[in-house]
Amino acid sequence: MNHEISRLEPGLYFVATPIGTARDITLRALDILASADVIAAEDTRSMRRLLEIHGVRLGDRPLISYHDHSGPKGRAKLLKLLEEGKSVAYGSEAGTPLIADPGYHLAREAMDAGYSVTSAPGPSAIITALTLAGLPTDAFFFAGFLPNAKGARQSALEAVKAVPGTLVFYESPKRVGAMLRDAAKVLGGERSAVVCRELTKKFEEVRRGTLESLAEEIGSDALRGEIVVLVDRPGAENVGEDDLEEAVRQALETMSVRDAAESVAQAFNVHKRKIYQMALKLSSGD
Repeated sequence: MNHEISRLEPGLYFVATPIGTARDITLRALDILASADVIAAEDTRSMRRLLEIHGVRLGDRPLISYHDHSGPKGRAKLLKLLEEGKSVAYGSEAGTPLIADPGYHLAREAMDAGYSVTSAPGPSAIITALTLAGLPTDAFFFAGFLPNAKGARQSALEAVKAVPGTLVFYESPKRVGAMLRDAAKVLGGERSAVVCRELTKKFEEVRRGTLESLAEEIGSDALRGEIVVLVDRPGAENVGEDDLEEAVRQALETMSVRDAAESVAQAFNVHKRKIYQMALKLSSGD
């Protein structure tokens, strides 16, 4: 397939790349990679391989490395190209740039300098995992990678314990057992959880259960591949009456009684009738 298009307008183009299956790339992403004056990549080897798979000719165009350790000098090189009126396409090794991948500082400096910055959306392990987990997707919080040290990891889990949405973590396959044990201790062993491994790849696996059962099942085993861990929002037993009342008060400022009750009940995983009665009482000023 020919992906050649007319010359891109000058600017920075963030391109999402497959997290496993090479054919998950979008046609627009291929068009941008085929037409950009310069291609920058977190991993030039994987980018070169992706171009080869899809028949995109690099030709004499520069393929520049830019990753977490590139620093100001690496950004200055790319900004200089933008200053020269070039179109620069940047791709992570896998997934969407800036989402637990390099690109944030580059994006900010390009924006601050007045250059056009746009994105060709596509694969993301976060969204893929949410789609497969079977946990609520109306609200979620991506917490990235937890700290390696046990104490710091438990403190980080404590900080997101009351978040009224599905929690999403990236985790090392070597530490996922320890992470699940700490999560069961801090968040509550009965909270529903899902461990996704090698998403979109040949050995894709999704394990569902409670934090306690998954911690016991995985134990100290070192899994292989990329891991995403998802944890359901806290149940009513983990949310105080005062917290629910405050959430209802805030919702009533912009919503009807019915909508406020539905919103809060869904956010805290609490029975709607209880919240509706609370909303009625608060709206009447009792």
